[in-house]
Amino acid sequence: MIPVCGRFTLAVSEGELRSYLQDFYTIERFPDSFGLPRYNIAPGQDVVAVVGTGKDQRAGLLRWGYIPPFIKDVKKAKRLINARGETLAEKPSFRDSFLHRRCIVIADGFYEWKRTATGKTPYRFVGKRARFLPFAGLWSTHDQDGMKLHTCTIVTTEANDIVKRVHERMPVILDEKACKTWLDPRETDTHKMNVLIAPFPTDELDSYPVSSVVNSPAHDSEDCIKEDANPLIR
Repeated sequence: MIPVCGRFTLAVSEGELRSYLQDFYTIERFPDSFGLPRYNIAPGQDVVAVVGTGKDQRAGLLRWGYIPPFIKDVKKAKRLINARGETLAEKPSFRDSFLHRRCIVIADGFYEWKRTATGKTPYRFVGKRARFLPFAGLWSTHDQDGMKLHTCTIVTTEANDIVKRVHERMPVILDEKACKTWLDPRETDTHKMNVLIAPFPTDELDSYPVSSVVNSPAHDSEDCIKEDANPLIR
């Protein structure tokens, strides 16, 4: 079973991403490469993320599959790819990161699968006007074999009307103003953060069916994002 927001895309060039990051965030240094484009990003892989340090913001790669800060044995830890936005302040796994280690996971679309009597049909969701869809996330860091392991999770919320046709949940997508608030580690007002955890406006998203090649994370090609002319359902 593929969980909510279990796959997404960042099907852009390195140049497009860097321009976006420079326009919307205050980032001075970038990695040499982000490994783009990506058509089928899956749990356990590195994702492009922005983290606020209080003084500036940093862009880099985080491993998708969050390990709570209190975990001692990283190798035995259950990796959490999603966090329900409604309970972040209550759950021990997420409470501390919700207060102090929030991040933005950069995407330009995401997949969800609709169950039918004949199987499951994958759909891709993209912005109607926005090229990028910044997901609200949480991050954590651990030592693993003498190296720093930085992990993250994507925060989810109730689906809007267009996503609801396929799945009951969706990632929390933030606008520019909300991104700045979410990334400020000095902001610890959970009520203010909770206001940001809401469905993205329905009229700002579009969707279309894609090929079942996206079912396997081994497939990471442009074929994953092409519209399927003959899906199981419409």
